[in-house]
Amino acid sequence: MRFLLVFDFDHTIVDENSDTWIVKCAPEKKLPNGLRNSYRAGHWTEYMGRVFAYLGDNGVREDEMKRTMTTIPFTAGMVDLLGFIGENKELFDCIIVSDSNTVFIDWILKAADFHKVFDEVFTNPAAFSSTGYLTVQDFHAHRCAKCPKNLCKRKVLKEFLVKQLERGVSYTQIAYIGDGGNDLCPVMFLKKDDIAMPRQGYTLEKKISQLAQDLSPVECSVLVWSSATDIISYLKLLIKE
Repeated sequence: MRFLLVFDFDHTIVDENSDTWIVKCAPEKKLPNGLRNSYRAGHWTEYMGRVFAYLGDNGVREDEMKRTMTTIPFTAGMVDLLGFIGENKELFDCIIVSDSNTVFIDWILKAADFHKVFDEVFTNPAAFSSTGYLTVQDFHAHRCAKCPKNLCKRKVLKEFLVKQLERGVSYTQIAYIGDGGNDLCPVMFLKKDDIAMPRQGYTLEKKISQLAQDLSPVECSVLVWSSATDIISYLKLLIKE
């Protein structure tokens, strides 16, 4: 028996959006209107590139960003959940699939000593340039019309499962834990033995319940959570089985 836990990051592991949290580093903790209004739907990574350039232009450097990012709060119960998974790593493989970036996620997980809980992190690659500016790139290219142009989480999950099968690893169940609209695509890929765990009151939960109302429900089972302790309770039952 081996289980795969797939986590989104923003509003799932942490209780905020890491990309908007970084604005606390900006002058007066806000962005100019022109920059804020430059976002185009599906082109978030490009928009964040402009935000990071603005921060760099205003002398915001790596150490200040890191200090700010490591103050981001974890979601209720999440510290306990990640601790529980860490204690039971022989049963759980654990990955993050996120539209944040490698630098932010790395900082946050390492500061809280949770980086060992996760086997892999799939997110937009970021790095500091020689001039000290943070730069970010799209995670990959894909053909999915439903997802933002830089990341289709279903494609990531499918490719990860294929790679694991080649290593001889298959899963009794996949649990997908997320909150956002871009988490629906991978949830639609899950099979009847799997489980989707949408965060209560967020877009993913609303989209899943809308599908059920339209009589085209998702194939997997669904557990709505408001605190990550709800997820611990489920995992404990799973282990007992």
